[in-house]
Amino acid sequence: MSAFITFEGPEGSGKTTILQAVADKLQKRFDIVMTREPGGVKTGEQIRELLLDGEAMDERTEALLFAASRREHLVGKVIPALENGKIVLCDRYIDSSLAYQGYARGIGVPEVKAINEFAIDNMYPDLTIYLDVSVEVGRQRIIQNQRTQNRLDLEGVNFHEKVVEGYKKIIHNEAERFIIIDAEKSIEAVVEDTYNSIIKYLEKL
Repeated sequence: MSAFITFEGPEGSGKTTILQAVADKLQKRFDIVMTREPGGVKTGEQIRELLLDGEAMDERTEALLFAASRREHLVGKVIPALENGKIVLCDRYIDSSLAYQGYARGIGVPEVKAINEFAIDNMYPDLTIYLDVSVEVGRQRIIQNQRTQNRLDLEGVNFHEKVVEGYKKIIHNEAERFIIIDAEKSIEAVVEDTYNSIIKYLEKL
């Protein structure tokens, strides 16, 4: 059995924490590969440093770099894992580019989608978990957890509100692919809700 499952959400939604906890539970029953974007493979991680830790850059350059990293990650890690019958859990994928660069940056969702569809060659996720949290709660969590803030974290409230709006529009247009999880609950509850949703999906395969 193979499946490509992505995790999406605004900053502070707990994607990395929830993905790790869910993967630990799923590994008792399935062959799991965890990965992330941007990154996942050597070239992707190098691009990640430019994107998240580097200086400000042109918006279209940013979008193109995310797509380039995505392509390297896809062919170098995701596709081989799926071909070997593994379940891939990925922290961010194409929907992040559509929400962040396409919508919040104002480049245009169709334009960023075109760039990314060239990069992924129609390799959309089988299932996408959206961890739903308000901008206010997400920002509070980042501060409380004293997480090192990257270049996108430091954007203003208006930018992050647009990210959430962008995600909502994407989900509306592709509702069959998404499962929305209330990520403002306790970590334990979010992990359980996410795990049960994925198990329910996998049992239908």
